[in-house]
Amino acid sequence: MTTWELLAVLLAGVGAGAINAVVGSGTLITFPTLVAFGVPPVTATISNAIGLVAGGVSGTWGYRRELAGQWPQLRWQIPASFVGAIVGCWLLLNLPETVFESVVPALLVAALVLVVAQPRIQKWVTGRTTAPTHPQRPRLTPLRITAMIAGTFAVGIYGGYFTAAQGIMLMAVLGIVVPDHIQRMNAAKNLLSLVVNVVAAVTYTLVAFDRIDWAAAGVIALGSLVGGVIGARYGRRLSPAALRAVIVVVGLIGLWRLLG
Repeated sequence: MTTWELLAVLLAGVGAGAINAVVGSGTLITFPTLVAFGVPPVTATISNAIGLVAGGVSGTWGYRRELAGQWPQLRWQIPASFVGAIVGCWLLLNLPETVFESVVPALLVAALVLVVAQPRIQKWVTGRTTAPTHPQRPRLTPLRITAMIAGTFAVGIYGGYFTAAQGIMLMAVLGIVVPDHIQRMNAAKNLLSLVVNVVAAVTYTLVAFDRIDWAAAGVIALGSLVGGVIGARYGRRLSPAALRAVIVVVGLIGLWRLLG
């Protein structure tokens, strides 16, 4: 890539890190950007997953206070995300690349639909959350634990395979199974997404080193690290409509490149 293209990827990384900390669809900024600059789809997915780990760390750290008291559910969800991510990575690395290239446009469209529908999802989730001064979360019955593990595992598979909009999916799962204050669920979403991205990054580095665009991954890592800090600190003040508009436009450009 040229210097200007790397600069564009850097800015995309900043945007992705900030968006992931607040909403959870930053891949829809970085993945289409890489594809638009000629990076093959599978290489773009692998490099993107590695680069976004840094943003996941800074975003999760920024929401660390909201994680307090969530261990009873996270002790079930973290292993589910871990195993699901391994399955997703295995699918990406072992299925023919043509399968990914055939499936990813549909996944990209589905992710964009989720982004557009995100206000309704968040409104629904918020309606199921308790006030921050009365955190009366539902008791974790065996049925709730089973549903929580199954939902988190499924999202982990998706995240290990493609990653885009997994945060929105996690928020939906949490809203159904263990409704809590919206910012506490966002903190859990950041941690679980980080688990998936770390598993993906380690897996790809160990078994697909030669398929990684390290320049792109490094630039995304730098950008997303800064973006995660910005998102955790100032993200709530940004216009959600503007964020969604940027995501949809960039996603459509990437879709056009994939289908062109």
